[in-house]
Amino acid sequence: MSQQVRPVKSVLYVRLPVWKIWPGGVVYVADFIHKQRPDIGQELLDLAVIPAGRRKAALTERLAALKPDVVAFSWRNMQTFGPHPENDALDVVMNFDHSPSPWKRVKAAWQAVGIITDYAMQRVRNFGYLKLVRSLLPQSRLVVGGTAVSIFGKYIVERCPTDTVVVVGEGEDAMLSIVDGFTEPAGNYYHKDASGHVHHHPAEENFNLPQLTAIDFAYIDSIFPAFAEYVGPGKEAIGVHTKRGCPFQCNFCLYNKIEGAHQRYRDPAEVAKEVETLSKVYGVQNIWFTDAQFCSTRRSMAHVEAILDEMLARQIKVRWTGYLRLNYLTAEIAKKMVASGLESIDLSFTGSQDMIDSLTLGYALDQQMAAFRLFQDAGMTDQKIKLYLPLNAPDESPETLFATIDRIDELYEMFGRDKVLPFIFFVGVQPNTPIEKKLIAAGYLPKSYDPLTLNPFLIKKLLYNPQPLGRLIGRAYLEALEYSSKMDDTQGEYIGRATLEILARELASKKPASHQRRLSSIPITTTTHEQV
Repeated sequence: MSQQVRPVKSVLYVRLPVWKIWPGGVVYVADFIHKQRPDIGQELLDLAVIPAGRRKAALTERLAALKPDVVAFSWRNMQTFGPHPENDALDVVMNFDHSPSPWKRVKAAWQAVGIITDYAMQRVRNFGYLKLVRSLLPQSRLVVGGTAVSIFGKYIVERCPTDTVVVVGEGEDAMLSIVDGFTEPAGNYYHKDASGHVHHHPAEENFNLPQLTAIDFAYIDSIFPAFAEYVGPGKEAIGVHTKRGCPFQCNFCLYNKIEGAHQRYRDPAEVAKEVETLSKVYGVQNIWFTDAQFCSTRRSMAHVEAILDEMLARQIKVRWTGYLRLNYLTAEIAKKMVASGLESIDLSFTGSQDMIDSLTLGYALDQQMAAFRLFQDAGMTDQKIKLYLPLNAPDESPETLFATIDRIDELYEMFGRDKVLPFIFFVGVQPNTPIEKKLIAAGYLPKSYDPLTLNPFLIKKLLYNPQPLGRLIGRAYLEALEYSSKMDDTQGEYIGRATLEILARELASKKPASHQRRLSSIPITTTTHEQV
């Protein structure tokens, strides 16, 4: 670390525009800095809740009023193909590539141009906010972090003003060293120096996570004017972190690079205290555990059980969920999950061991299905089963699709069809992942492609759904979408279930009668894709 040259007196955190979602990462950083350096003044400006036409003025006002020594931006989202509450990118791509209607394809092309233009302008505006700070406060230190930055840091730093630190992954150690005045911070970061040169400093060690005690929400309320818009009865879920790091090597994921492969844990009592305060003081009803996976390894299951024990002992009344990995679930932990307020089982799912192995997910399908039966035995009633299906990933085949549909049929029988929600999505190709390297080696992607490209034809490739199965899946999805749009809420079939139903029928129609699977009697459609 370099010399300490200029201790910091004030920090302004700026959450860059995104759909309205709790800014958990920056809240943890601000809380940590306050506990370590309580004399430093901090404020959090959330541009997500400010009308677009007022954002620049709002930032200018806070810069003029505070004159912060450090302005730290949190940037969550950057890629154009990631569907989220503000756009329907998946529907647009499916219509453009696979709709049998020329009009819908033209309409989708126009919508795609709108989505890409919006993302391009969003990037221009976000970099503009950084440049605004540099022009108004030329001596201030600029810091950029967040999910998007952790994935695309080396691409982002090139477009930043001088003397900008782009933090990759965990931000606590980096921010602490920055507020202590060190010119070269701690942690994993890129730095664009005063002369415009960029250098990268990899993390020497991971943040000591037990230092994250329960958030002081009264303090956060005092520095975060938009706090009440997120916290309270009837609001969206609040994110709570219990651990960091992931030892698995899923070939499309970067968590093990960003947070490290070694799992580190917060004190279960501190996690439960945080949830208790949200529930009993602020009326929060829904919690989302924001870990890469709330439970995964044998050791992490013990940590989860300790958190659940604390929540049950404190009689905390919340509904909670998070991404689950069920390798080491026990009957006792399943019962505690249900008793403590489990709202849904959320997990990536494929019903084929071949696909599990191809994606290097690192678990046995039989083990996962057995875990579902443990939940069934634990007395699940109204909880949903949310299955995120990476359809048509590399090595997918009609046989593996059939296997996935068969396993989902088993889940329908276990929990009831209306409780199982298959989410249709496709692998998004991220930089520096094994799947990216595989697709470059196969010639699917150019070696020198830009992960932040605005080329619509390359963007479509990054949402991986190639032929020959791509058209079949796309047509099934569109048919399900059209069917669902014509039904009211009492008649309509959930689009993921409808898509799989249509896929099953289309796949079965291409097999000899002796190989056809049992099909559901739900009448989704009477028109085949061949007739369309």
